[in-house]
Amino acid sequence: MLWTLRKKILIGYGITLAVAMVVFLWAFVNLLRLGHASDAILSENYRSILAAENMIDAIERQDSGTLLIISGYEDDGLKQFRTSESLFLQWLGRAKDNITIEGEDEIINSIDTGYSSYLVNFSSLKLFLRTEPKKAAVYYHEKVLPSFTAVRDACIHLRDLNEETMVKASDHARRVARKAIWSMVTIGSGAILLGLGFSLLLSNFLVRPLRQIMEATQDIAEGNYSVQVSAASADELGRLSVAFNTMVEKLRTYHDLNVGRMMAEKRRGDAIIQSIEDGIVVVDAEFKITGINRTAAKLFACETGNTLDRHFLEVIKNEELFNYIKESAQSGSSPKIEQGRNVLTVRQDGGESHYLFSITPVKTETGSMIGVVLLFRDITSLKELDRLKSEFVMTASHELRTPLTSLGMSVDLLREGVLEKLTDKEQQLLLAAHEDLQRLKALVNNLLDLSRIEAGKIEMDFDRVPVQLLFEKAVSSLIAQANDKEVQLTFTAPSGLPKVKADANKTTWVLTNLISNALRYTSSGGKIRLYAEHFGAQVHVSVSDDGAGIPYEYQTKIFEKFVQVKSDKATQGTGLGLAICKEIVRAHGGTIWVDSTPGEGSTFTFTLPVSE
Repeated sequence: MLWTLRKKILIGYGITLAVAMVVFLWAFVNLLRLGHASDAILSENYRSILAAENMIDAIERQDSGTLLIISGYEDDGLKQFRTSESLFLQWLGRAKDNITIEGEDEIINSIDTGYSSYLVNFSSLKLFLRTEPKKAAVYYHEKVLPSFTAVRDACIHLRDLNEETMVKASDHARRVARKAIWSMVTIGSGAILLGLGFSLLLSNFLVRPLRQIMEATQDIAEGNYSVQVSAASADELGRLSVAFNTMVEKLRTYHDLNVGRMMAEKRRGDAIIQSIEDGIVVVDAEFKITGINRTAAKLFACETGNTLDRHFLEVIKNEELFNYIKESAQSGSSPKIEQGRNVLTVRQDGGESHYLFSITPVKTETGSMIGVVLLFRDITSLKELDRLKSEFVMTASHELRTPLTSLGMSVDLLREGVLEKLTDKEQQLLLAAHEDLQRLKALVNNLLDLSRIEAGKIEMDFDRVPVQLLFEKAVSSLIAQANDKEVQLTFTAPSGLPKVKADANKTTWVLTNLISNALRYTSSGGKIRLYAEHFGAQVHVSVSDDGAGIPYEYQTKIFEKFVQVKSDKATQGTGLGLAICKEIVRAHGGTIWVDSTPGEGSTFTFTLPVSE
């Protein structure tokens, strides 16, 4: 039996009509159940009501906590307030994610704004309790209580609005169900009759031109662009045939025109890549190399012709580079690489070469990822220059040590022997010389330490060290200075904190340097706190103060050599302490950074690896 297109269409429409009838019956049964299922449809309104109820409960608990604080139970009240604050914000976030009806977003915005005002008033109330306790109750009734009432009323309004919506929607669903039953009967019957008539007519018009177009399409797929189909009628199928012939003609023209152009563009792109002195490697979305120039091929000891269309790791066996490429391809942006880790060191011809690499994703105009480009810039000469500079600084600092020691002894002898015989001005000059010598000695010692660390000549005595011990050693050496300045110096290490792999003496030096800086910029009556937190395979150690803070323009370069924040207190340092801290932390395999707001204080944090 020959299965013609006409028969297939008729059979297909017959099956479709049968399915339509089944669907019709199924829809008829389910529409009867629609009225009973309105509660499921309104589940989103129920979530908003649940969020409103929980927000009401949370802010009422916060108000109870506020009253406890005013009554003198500050710790219990503050704990209850903060716990309820977290719950309130959690449910407020769920309410924001579940806006489904008109006017709900305005109510939620008013809740958000009112709650922020309530938190500000609560903070002001705590300040009154510390400074003017007698006015705290008055401030509560005038400010805190009205803002609490406004937020609670807004939450009640949100709950009532969703309850009204649920009732209206339920009634509407029942009415729609009744109408849908009758409309389905009418439309379904008409669709069946129309479908049968349409199937008979359509099968007579489609067979002949569609067969021609199918055969022509096969010829085009095989590369034959000279094929044409006849347009025997003036209807849609005839116009389709004319449009098909026009498309074939344009495809032939485009093919003839662009094959040569594409080849020329490819050769031009290859020539540009080869002419660049820096090393370039181009990979596609599947991490296969699609382009590499001679510099990069020489760098990785491979042939340019043997690398194309091969996976990156087949040619360049560097897992770290591949992970950066993968991260860039997944995020659509250049990976964030810590300074110093973006340098690739390669041993060539008995020596070492250093290449600064950058990774850039390549995207289309629509934002889809098509590949990643790696650029390798030779910085061997710069590295050598930096090494020579460090050696010069080390040598010069070492040579300065002896005369500085001699000068220091001479000045000390003068101070002990003839200080009383000198005039006041001569004594001031001698004291100034003594202070300048001390600063020079500190500068030379810091330069020597920094040069040793950069040159990798400093010895690290790693051990399993509890963070509590590091805090105790650092605080004990500076607690006297903190007391003299009337600054509160404390530390906390949570129970269960794992031991870290660290050089105890050098890590303590980092902590004492950070504490000294905090003391320098923290006024009398301020606070300095040391604390630690465990994150995965690292422990984050922080030194926080409520001092003057660091201006934003200094925060990106505070760990560079000789960088000091401009202030009256900056003359007390050498500008090398934080640079040395950074190198010591790096030697531990960690990182260091600062979070600071001018006028509100600073927090310096560095990481130490957890000891296995």
